Amino acid sequence: MTARTTFLDDRVRASLQAVGAAAKRGLGDAGLAELVQVRASQLNHCAFCLDLHLGIARKQGVSERQLDLLTAWDEAGDVFDARERAALALTEAVTVLTEGFVPDAVYEEAARHFDADGLAHLLALIATINAWNRLMVTRRIPAGSTEW
Repeated sequence: MTARTTFLDDRVRASLQAVGAAAKRGLGDAGLAELVQVRASQLNHCAFCLDLHLGIARKQGVSERQLDLLTAWDEAGDVFDARERAALALTEAVTVLTEGFVPDAVYEEAARHFDADGLAHLLALIATINAWNRLMVTRRIPAGSTEW
């Protein structure tokens, strides 16, 4: 695949990177942050972000079993704990928005596992990776590209 364009304003890039970094720090769980970013990237078919975040997830100690079963997390039994499952459900609901909104039950379950600060950071992380996914997919930035 050839990129349509590699241009991205440096201020936009820096702003998105800063939001993502702040969200990850505020969430306080690097492994979970990577699971969330990988799952959103799977849903959005963003090869660039998948390649990037799968590598980071491995470095953060996310198990190969979790990465292997992430596409079927809701059927993977105890491979994902309740907090991870709540975060992944929220990630899917925010990313796909098939009903045009995030269902109350999904949001409430996430709120049971995250305090207000953690939930705010989780939502910011989900929104940021979705923005990155859309920027990369629309511009057709290939996996492993060093120009983006």
